[in-house]
Amino acid sequence: MSKAPQYQCDACGQTFSKWSGQCPDCHAWNTLEEIRSIQVGGKTKSLARKQSTQVTPLSEIDSTEQPRIDTQLHELDRVLGGGIVNGSVVLLGGSPGIGKSTLLIQMLAALYEYPTLYISGEESAQQISMRAERLSLNKENIRLLSSVSLEEVLATLEKIKPKLVVVDSIQTLASEELSSAPGSVSQVRECAGQLVQFAKNTDTTLFVVGHITKEGTLAGPRVLEHMVDTVLYFEGDSSDRFRLLRATKNRFGAVNELGVFVMQENGLKGVKNPSALFLSHHQTPAAGSVVMVTREGTRPLLVEVQALVDDNPSNNTRRLAQGIEQNRLSMLLAVMHKHGGISLHNEDVFINIVGGVRVHEPAVDLPILMATLSSFRDFILPRELVMFGEIGLAGEIRPVPNGQERLREAAKHGFKFALIASANAPKEDIQGLAVIAVSRLSDAIDWILNNYAR
Repeated sequence: MSKAPQYQCDACGQTFSKWSGQCPDCHAWNTLEEIRSIQVGGKTKSLARKQSTQVTPLSEIDSTEQPRIDTQLHELDRVLGGGIVNGSVVLLGGSPGIGKSTLLIQMLAALYEYPTLYISGEESAQQISMRAERLSLNKENIRLLSSVSLEEVLATLEKIKPKLVVVDSIQTLASEELSSAPGSVSQVRECAGQLVQFAKNTDTTLFVVGHITKEGTLAGPRVLEHMVDTVLYFEGDSSDRFRLLRATKNRFGAVNELGVFVMQENGLKGVKNPSALFLSHHQTPAAGSVVMVTREGTRPLLVEVQALVDDNPSNNTRRLAQGIEQNRLSMLLAVMHKHGGISLHNEDVFINIVGGVRVHEPAVDLPILMATLSSFRDFILPRELVMFGEIGLAGEIRPVPNGQERLREAAKHGFKFALIASANAPKEDIQGLAVIAVSRLSDAIDWILNNYAR
């Protein structure tokens, strides 16, 4: 008697006994596919029982931190937490053409002291050789394997025993033991699981490239991100010169660390001073522009916030935001109306963070509203002014972490005035920087209008 079919969701990996148009668990549409049990010798494959292994007290385990491997790419080392950890598994995601393969082949070419292997399931050997030639890389140390078979990949790894391995990409690999197509949930989970197990057992460093969906998340089961030690995302537009590398998970370093690269003819190059990159240089000063100090991981970063307020006689006003959450913009405009006395209910409001940076912290609240006020009243804020601060629903300006470090970064770049929360006011004066500390949104609006409005 044949077993009843099983259906698995491509989005979340959950299994169900019957098919439906919408996944009952993650509510995605048209993602359920029929799966089959793995047959070995006519019987369903099951986990073999193993003898118990020795249990070791935690106090007897050596906790000495091993030296990290320098990738020769300082921005990549920063995001990884100081370099590559032996035996770690890194998942790198990003949109097509953003530079994932370019970054990894540059890393392998720089690490000529270590035995490496580049496993490609998407491009031919000739294409990869042509890329290395175009980037003027040393190809002597880069060994290449073009294969989509998991069993062939594992056999090759066992034979040549490399120190660093790049798999490009995990969605192209397939195990012969599974009947599903490459890229399916079961294939991605099985291939990733065996590769991670090999890396941990042999102390091999593994970099895995992952595709992303149209929503910007990694394709395949969510468990893929839980298997690996570090998850890196390439952000930005492939048509732009600048690329942002962000760590969303890191067992060996800080989370949300940011690396900045610029795409050149000979590949990706790290940017040592990204603050200068994200500050636009207007030929003539313009209304609706203000500079803030954000913090990405351990790095303070100066970015420009731009706002445009335009009349809209209809009742269908628009609120668009690039680089921040759009719902937060609507909330901040409501707070400015309630506690600042400035209504924008008949105005379109557009917000943009220059350079494609996404700001996830609430320190951007005060710069957003001051840039909006500048555009609405059509007055120019000086280039020497910097600000940051969180705004609460009651109209208070709340402090943000690492305020002193942000102020020192602003002073280092030549800013002369800083508008911040009262609780972030420094105990000692910062040379060359005058600090204006306010506790309410209304106080900040009054100070801006009294000093800069016409």
